[in-house]
Amino acid sequence: MLTLVCHRKAPEAGDTLTHFYRVEISYNLFGEYTVIREWGRVGTRGRHVSIWFANLREAVLVADHAVHRAAHRGYALTERRFAPAA
Repeated sequence: MLTLVCHRKAPEAGDTLTHFYRVEISYNLFGEYTVIREWGRVGTRGRHVSIWFANLREAVLVADHAVHRAAHRGYALTERRFAPAA
């Protein structure tokens, strides 16, 4: 449904993007909305956490808060993808 990708550069890496943070909101088969957060070093699988919500509003609020926290930690939004609902 919605994917936001943020990247961060380490000071010693110059212009190379070294870390990623991805937040995705999707609809699952049980009628719930899922917020998936993934983070780690570029080139690795990283870590992930999934949280389920009964409505879209709560899912969007949590996803927005996660992106704002990432921005506060030095990440910049680099990609935004919307997928139409099927």
